[in-house]
Amino acid sequence: MTERPPAQREPGSYRDPSGFVFRRDGVLYRQVNQVFADDWAAFESSGLHAALVGAGVLVADHPASIELAPEPGALAVIRPDEVGFISHPFEWSFSQLKDAALLTLKAQTMASERGMTLRDASAYNIQFHAGRPILIDTLSFERVRAGEPWKPYRQFCEHFLAPLALMAHRDGRMGQLLRTWFDGIPLDLAAKLLPRRTRFSPGLTAHVHLHARAQRRHAGDTDAPGRTAPKSVTMSDPRRQALLDHLRRTVEGQHLPAHGTQWADYADQTSYSAAGTASKEAIVQRMLEAVAAEGGKRAWDVGANTGRYSAIAAEAGFDVIALDGDWAAVERDYLKLRAAGETRIMPLLADIADPPPGIGWANTERASLLQRANADVAVSLALVHHLAIGRNVPLPMIAELHARLAPHVIIEWVPKEDPMVRHLLSAREDVFPGYTMEGFRAAFATQFEIVEEAPIEDSSRVIFRMRSLP
Repeated sequence: MTERPPAQREPGSYRDPSGFVFRRDGVLYRQVNQVFADDWAAFESSGLHAALVGAGVLVADHPASIELAPEPGALAVIRPDEVGFISHPFEWSFSQLKDAALLTLKAQTMASERGMTLRDASAYNIQFHAGRPILIDTLSFERVRAGEPWKPYRQFCEHFLAPLALMAHRDGRMGQLLRTWFDGIPLDLAAKLLPRRTRFSPGLTAHVHLHARAQRRHAGDTDAPGRTAPKSVTMSDPRRQALLDHLRRTVEGQHLPAHGTQWADYADQTSYSAAGTASKEAIVQRMLEAVAAEGGKRAWDVGANTGRYSAIAAEAGFDVIALDGDWAAVERDYLKLRAAGETRIMPLLADIADPPPGIGWANTERASLLQRANADVAVSLALVHHLAIGRNVPLPMIAELHARLAPHVIIEWVPKEDPMVRHLLSAREDVFPGYTMEGFRAAFATQFEIVEEAPIEDSSRVIFRMRSLP
């Protein structure tokens, strides 16, 4: 008899007694526990499970042998379809978070139509797959109880509405507060940070300002944060639906002001001539096709800006994570991709010089960006000079970082005589004697072999394709 491979429980799947996610031999499974039997039966018999999957709201899953269950008390084991990359809410642009919020409310509406409800409304239950948000927690639903308020109301406001309002009415960078407040931005903090004029917005008045005041008044009346309302509150079905409709309208009413930043506008301000741009695009495309011919399927575009080279990678057959540290650039990229119906590129807000760390319990509940690195090729164009000179990172450390990202690298060398480097050095002393082509080659030679290099026409820049050393 063949021994089953050991199970590894996912670090972030421990809070819910109804079940948990685990892996065996690299395959993702979810154990459904006996304590969830009645709600699981209702989820199936009501048709909600099939309806959510059919509408593309919930990730599809498949029955698996209960013998795969790693812990006692199992009712069933299912095998969910995997999304290509697990992202975190603070890595999303404004419109990504807004779309995730609206999907959560859509899931609740579909549940209400079948006598069920969401048990929680965590932003971490949503992932982006094939260009759109999708719910990944199959055990989020339970039967609705008569007169019961919507349990995850507070959680929804803290995970979605508060950060959206802060980004819309204060600054597009305010979503980064979710990196610090793992369980959502506290409503009393959001109320203090929002401009006074938002107190005259019916939606934000009700769901942020008055909600925060009610929380203070009922402090001590709740169980787990984000999971319950004050115990004395009851709510009829029409009133609950009215609350959800008002939440939806409030979310839909949040809009970023016209925005632009230095880097969001960078694609229109480069030092390339038309010939140089065409040359660079052709070189990158050829190098990506060469990596694809070796079996590469996933690309990370590091410093993607508004995604010109991410699109080239997608055309070459790659699924692309487009990383940039500028919130406006990521927002523009996402809106453009959503409008085009693009399914192979996912833009994310992440500064590679300060990548998102592991957060949550023991810093392992949600993996760091580098722990999630799954690329076959890292595309780093017009980036080295920003790291080495703009951020004072030595070239050997830049090489080591790229070795952690992917076994193949397509990277652009930008010399000191380049106008962009001269601009960086115009306001500071040149303390970078090692920033030379020879220094670049020596630094990367410790991690990679140079497979090919190509100078960009009408430019002093050079693009290298490298492969990790065996």
